[in-house]
Order: sequence, then structure tokens, then C-alpha cells
Amino acid sequence: MKKIDTTLVGGIIQQSVQSSRKRRTYNFHKEASDTLHRMLNAMQPGTYVAPHKHETPDKREAFIIITGKIAVVEYDQQGNITDHIILDRERGNYGVEVQPGIWHSLIPLESNTVIYEVKDGPYDPETDKKFSPWAPAEGDPNDYDFSREVLKKLDISI
Repeated sequence: MKKIDTTLVGGIIQQSVQSSRKRRTYNFHKEASDTLHRMLNAMQPGTYVAPHKHETPDKREAFIIITGKIAVVEYDQQGNITDHIILDRERGNYGVEVQPGIWHSLIPLESNTVIYEVKDGPYDPETDKKFSPWAPAEGDPNDYDFSREVLKKLDISI
């Protein structure tokens, strides 16, 4: 039995706080070749998850909120926002599934946000994600400015 409890969640949160990327994952799957990937993803405000999609092969991805609050945003081919949800237990928004081939990003809205993430496998770093041509890459000096603009368009403040 693999338990998701305060000890595990607290440890992954602490690692995300200490990480230069302001996030950390904890994998439940054993191998990159597993057909189903399950992980905790702890994130701090200011981390940048570049808009991306999963194709070749197509993969579904689902997110369930454990702690905190996070915006999950979908985009069209030109980078226009098409849908979003704020995962927040207090609002009754517990999770979302993003369909294969849909551009999406995540923006944590509170410190110590943790989601349970499920995605089709296997994982191949060469083909797992296709990053958008209309948003900065992670590590770009202006990467988080993109997230700020998205939040502004959605009238969401942190």
C-alpha cells in the first residue's frame, strides 16, 4: 500500500521549497516504461510550467488537488485561452482531466500546492511533451511573465 499522508506530502513540499524550479515530483510508478504514471507534484507560486501538449503518442493527463490551489489552463493552437479551472478543495473543484493533444499549463496560486497527477505512459523525454511555439520556454528570463499575463486575462490574483 502506498499512502499519501502528511509525512509524504510535507516532505515533497519541503523539497519544492528548496528547489530552484520551485517544484518537485514524487513518483509512484517504478519505471519510465510503465503504461500509467502516477505522481505527486508539489509546486510553489512563481514556478513556470510552460504550455505543452502530449501527442505522439497521445496521452491523457489528470490532476487532483491535495493541498493549496492551482489554475489549470487550456489553450488553442494560437495560444488563446479556451478553458480553465481553479482546483481548490474549498470551492469543490477537486480535479480535472486534460484530453490528449490539448495545449495546457498549470499555475500554482498558493504556497505548498500539491496535486496528484496521473498520465498515460510510457515516458520518453524526447516525445513526452511538445512545448508551445507561442510561450517562453522554461528558463527564459521572462518565463513567469507569461503566467502573470494568463492570470491577468482570467482576472485571478495570487
